[in-house]
Amino acid sequence: MATQSSPPLRILVIGAHPDDCEIKAGGVAALYRQRGHVVRFVSVTNGDAGHHEISGPPLAARRAQETLASGAVCGVEYEVLANGDGQLVPSIPVRWELISMIRRFQPDLILTHRPNDYHPDHRATSQLVCDAAYMVTVPAVVPNVPFLKTNPVIAYLSDDFQCPYPFRPTVVVDVTPVFPEIVDMQAAHISQFYEWLPYNQGILDQVPADPVQRKAWLATQAKERLKKVADRFRAELIATYGPERGAKVEYAEAFEGCEYGSPLTAENAKKLFPFFD
Repeated sequence: MATQSSPPLRILVIGAHPDDCEIKAGGVAALYRQRGHVVRFVSVTNGDAGHHEISGPPLAARRAQETLASGAVCGVEYEVLANGDGQLVPSIPVRWELISMIRRFQPDLILTHRPNDYHPDHRATSQLVCDAAYMVTVPAVVPNVPFLKTNPVIAYLSDDFQCPYPFRPTVVVDVTPVFPEIVDMQAAHISQFYEWLPYNQGILDQVPADPVQRKAWLATQAKERLKKVADRFRAELIATYGPERGAKVEYAEAFEGCEYGSPLTAENAKKLFPFFD
C-alpha cells in the first residue's frame, strides 16, 4: 500500500499491441491499482492490422477507444504509439521513442514480452525495451530528455515457448481476487476478444450474440489461460504463499527477471510486487 513514507510504485507494462498488456498483466495491474500504485500500459503499435474486416486508420481509431475503456476499469493510464501493426522493427528512431517514454515515466518496474515469441511485433518490442535498457542512463543518448540515474528493473511476461529456453518465473502472483477486473479489461477490447481473435482461431461461431452470455464466454477463456499458469507454476505459488493458500490459487500471472535491466532479486521483488503479505 502506498503511504507518505513509501511513495507509489510506478509500473510500466509495454506490449506490442492494444490488449497485450491486459492478457499477460491485467491481474497485477488491478492489484497495483488497488494499493494506490501508478500503472501505465503502452502499446508500441497502433493495432491497425489486427482484424479480418477492417484495417488502417479506422481500426487504429477503434482500438484506441478500446484502450481508454480498458484503462478506465482500474484507473490504468494507457498510451498507444503510432507504429504500424505488423511493421514494427527495432530501429533507432523507435528505440529513441521508448528511451524518451521510459525516462519521462520513470518506472520502478517494466514488464514486457520475451525475445522469443510467435509474433514479430512481440519480438521487436522485447528487443526495443532491452535495447533501451541501460541507454536510459546514458546522458549523451536522446540528450533532450533527462537521463535516469538508475536502470529500471525489467521482467518478462509469461509464455509457453520452449526455444531457445522455456519461461522461468522469478515471481508468480495470485490474481484470483481480481479476476472480474481482468475480464472487464479484456471485454473492453471488443474488436479483439469477440471478433478478430475468435476469427483467427476458427471459433468465431462460438461467440454468443447476447452481451451477458458473450462476457461469460470470455470469462471462460480467461479462466483457462490463467488456470494453466497457476497449475504450471504450482510449486512456486506454494513456495510464495505457503502450502494452504498456494495449493488453492485458481488463477495466476508469472514474470521472469530480464538481465538487461537492474536485477530482479528475491529482496526487491517483495517491494516491486507488494502482494504477498
